[in-house]
Amino acid sequence: MFVQKILPKHCNRIQKQLLNLFHSSNLPLHFNKTGNKEFTNYQRVSIIILFFRSKKSLREFLDEFQESKWISYLGLKKMPAKSTLHDWIKLFDMKIIRKIHQITLPNEVLLTSIDGTGFDSWQRSRHYEKRAGEVHLPHMPYAKADLFIDVKTQIILDFSLITHREHDVKVGEKIFKRNKIKNIICLGDRGYDSEHLHEVARENGIVFYARLRKMSKKGLSKKRVGGRFRRQCLELPEFFGMSWISETTNSNLKRTQITSLRSKKCFMKQREFAWHIILYNIKRIIKISSQEEIQTFFCAILIIYPVRTEQKIK
Repeated sequence: MFVQKILPKHCNRIQKQLLNLFHSSNLPLHFNKTGNKEFTNYQRVSIIILFFRSKKSLREFLDEFQESKWISYLGLKKMPAKSTLHDWIKLFDMKIIRKIHQITLPNEVLLTSIDGTGFDSWQRSRHYEKRAGEVHLPHMPYAKADLFIDVKTQIILDFSLITHREHDVKVGEKIFKRNKIKNIICLGDRGYDSEHLHEVARENGIVFYARLRKMSKKGLSKKRVGGRFRRQCLELPEFFGMSWISETTNSNLKRTQITSLRSKKCFMKQREFAWHIILYNIKRIIKISSQEEIQTFFCAILIIYPVRTEQKIK
């Protein structure tokens, strides 16, 4: 049984979330029954998330990590080496990472949104690329990400990262088929306009609304639009404007976490992106919980304040 001793005065919010994340994931303390047990899976998962949070190289991160309080927070008896940390990142496959990601999802979801964006997947300066225009340079690798988010909390419910060209509809089908949350509404842009995608969404408990593509210069009408569900999208609901929140999530990821993907191989890019999604959801949970504490505090003041006013009037 896993027992972690933590003193309340030494706890920070991220450490509490990491501890809850590991306990809820039901991961074993060690993958091997015999052999080296210098590090636990709780320590591995925590250090990996802290590494991607730092935005530093492996060597820089370990040098600063050695001087931080996280060694005592995590109960480390030994510092991992650069190669050890790299092996840990390869140790957890996408199946385990998605299992950990599911723990960060909110309990109640009503309105969702789906959108795609692109990330640079190679750290190459665009400034010097332009200056060296006479020299032939290979094309910068590109990674396409699709995010399925909860509009209320801005938590990412599901994600997809591919390094090749693929239509938004095909990626949307994969995300909707993985969905386990029923009776929700999803909003999308014109890239996801497809009658088949509407049918897949309905089969998996999602009422999907997407803007229709303008196939004719004469405009859209019920006679020109094919598909029963697509015709229902001629008149979009009033809350369809909330779909812009997915753009906010994309921008937040690029500005605060992922400037570019560092991994070279496709499967490592997917794992790197998945760990960033988990870190993003943890930060959203911390922010939402802190806002709820502030709201509760103000409600208590509003209840007490009128009583004092009535006493002064008397």
